[in-house]
Amino acid sequence: MAGEPQADCLFCKIVAGDVPATVVRETETTVAFQDINPQAPSHVLVIPKAHYPDAASLAAGAPEVAADVLREAGAVAEQEKVAGNGYRVVLNTGAGAGQTVFHAHAHVLGGRGLNWPPG
Repeated sequence: MAGEPQADCLFCKIVAGDVPATVVRETETTVAFQDINPQAPSHVLVIPKAHYPDAASLAAGAPEVAADVLREAGAVAEQEKVAGNGYRVVLNTGAGAGQTVFHAHAHVLGGRGLNWPPG
């Protein structure tokens, strides 16, 4: 069920503290942690603490939490010192778009040139 922790979800386990992560920020509704397979010098994931399978379901079910995720993405970029030169926020939705963990999450990438269109 949307919003409820899922026993088989890696990110729900990180939120619960059952799986370790390098947490860089935490709020009442979000957790931000270093990506274990970084694609840029700065690569942090921002997730809602509540389980939603993707960005679309998060936006529909908890728009205020979706806004929190985006606000925290900006705060992460500032903290990581990539905001001044530019950064990218990516929300992959669905396997065809590269989503591999089906818990909504935003990738905050920076610290290198980010070409367009992405590959």
